Amino acid sequence: MTVEEIVGPATHMVFHSPMTEERANRIAADLAATGPATVADYACGWGELMLRILALAPSAQGFGVDMSERDLARGRANAQARGLGDRVEFVDGPAKEHTRSADVVINCGAWQVFGRTVTQSLEVLRPLVNPGGRLFFGVEHWETVPPPERLAAMWPGTTAQRYELLPDLVDHAVAAGFRPLRIESSTRSEWDDYESLETSDAEEWLLAHPDHPDAEAVRDELDTKRSIWLRGHRDYFGFSMLTLGVPG
Repeated sequence: MTVEEIVGPATHMVFHSPMTEERANRIAADLAATGPATVADYACGWGELMLRILALAPSAQGFGVDMSERDLARGRANAQARGLGDRVEFVDGPAKEHTRSADVVINCGAWQVFGRTVTQSLEVLRPLVNPGGRLFFGVEHWETVPPPERLAAMWPGTTAQRYELLPDLVDHAVAAGFRPLRIESSTRSEWDDYESLETSDAEEWLLAHPDHPDAEAVRDELDTKRSIWLRGHRDYFGFSMLTLGVPG
């Protein structure tokens, strides 16, 4: 069993990406300012960024797709609580089987749902963005290529070729037919918050259940994850957030 299956979801996380609420609110405002009639979020999780856009674009309809029923249930509950329930649809299934074009498209941290490479995913996403629309694209990258000893401390089998540098990712977006309107990446503080909040529910569970039969398994998984972060990818692993436009 995984930590999530034993403990439950990471309820302390607002976004399943390393970004502050301040950044997310600014991104949502920028995308809402384009006056979208439709917003689609592929591999949406609980669709927090999409809901914030809908709150700022009162005539827009939202559509989110994900394969986690638990996350989708959280998204539906949040939508109802904010008075957005009649303006958003959450669908359980593979993103590539439930595509719709939209004025604003979100694919943040889950490009793999559309292809084996970032380039393939961008090529699939391009026709899903209506003329004059926007794609908000979140993707992992190397800030700098890690030395061998840091690669060895990361996820099993991680190589220097596993991720690309930010300039190359932007080049892929341009080659796919997008124009980069804003290029930004997560700060170290945003990464620290993300990594800490992702495990805080489980760490609190351990403190409350030190003698639980599953405590050792949870402790081992958390200790391994923390080591990969602090001894491996910290300061090398980046997350780019690209706001991309298409011609009208």
